[in-house]
Amino acid sequence: MSNNAVFFDRDGTLVDDPGYLSHPDQVELLDGVAEALKQLQRLGYQVVVATNQSGVARGIVSEEMLDQIHERLQELLSKEAVSLDGIYCCPFHPDGVIPKYRKESDWRKPNPGMLLAASAEMDIDLSRSWMVGSSDRDIEAGRRAGCRTILVKGYDSEHGDPESSRPDYVAGNVKEAVGIIQTHRRPEAHDDAPPASAPPDEPASAATAPSLEPQEANDMPEPPQVQTAAAPDEPATSGARTEHLLETILEQIKRMQKTDMYGEFSFLRMLAGIIQVFVPFCLLIALWLLMSSDGQDDRVLVALGFASVLQLMAVTFYIMQGRR
Repeated sequence: MSNNAVFFDRDGTLVDDPGYLSHPDQVELLDGVAEALKQLQRLGYQVVVATNQSGVARGIVSEEMLDQIHERLQELLSKEAVSLDGIYCCPFHPDGVIPKYRKESDWRKPNPGMLLAASAEMDIDLSRSWMVGSSDRDIEAGRRAGCRTILVKGYDSEHGDPESSRPDYVAGNVKEAVGIIQTHRRPEAHDDAPPASAPPDEPASAATAPSLEPQEANDMPEPPQVQTAAAPDEPATSGARTEHLLETILEQIKRMQKTDMYGEFSFLRMLAGIIQVFVPFCLLIALWLLMSSDGQDDRVLVALGFASVLQLMAVTFYIMQGRR
């Protein structure tokens, strides 16, 4: 029986995206990723990374450094008792500066080459698998391979109108994406099967020896002519729907709390506080002039005027802050 898999884009989906990730020290798992992958493997899915890495063609990162980056990714996941079953990456780009990698490739998303290669090498049923990514090219690659697709909106990703890049589902992060996959999983698939991934101390061979150089275009199998993945036949249970709804509400509350935390600082409040400090200073000057032997009435009035104006300004800024 063929395996079911979930393909993930790497940068912006599983790990933080600093632009071109070029060093292992830059690898940082996004919140909830390890637990989400662990849940998938408990459900019997193989977890595979399919990532475009044009930084190799552009001379930004070397092959050796790319291997170290993926070793670091596996290391971080192993600390959470989870591992990847395979890593496929495309180092090619037609505008690259490294001649070896300066070309178009069937592996470069939105082409489905990496997913097709993984299907052949790992015996994956693409029609029962998923592609999860944060960009149009991830979605189009998944659809062209025959997978169902989920667009993760954790970054500023946008999907356009073309049918080829329209996702089946949209999620706020990988944890929500796994919730969708669990909700729509066909119950007959691998219900009694053990997790597909080997434990951290016995990593799967596909994960420990990721393929960097794809086959030439002429050696690649022709992409299958598949239709857009249809919506699942099985309706979601009320319990699963309720769980997903509660997770969505909790995520929204966390975002609101984060917004409130950063909203505590106010320039108007700070300015009002500074002005307020000068009010008693002006009053003290007025009192000192009033008690002086010269009896400088004009100066007393000026000092009191300044104090009044400053006090009004402070009150005004406080009111403006309260109405924001």
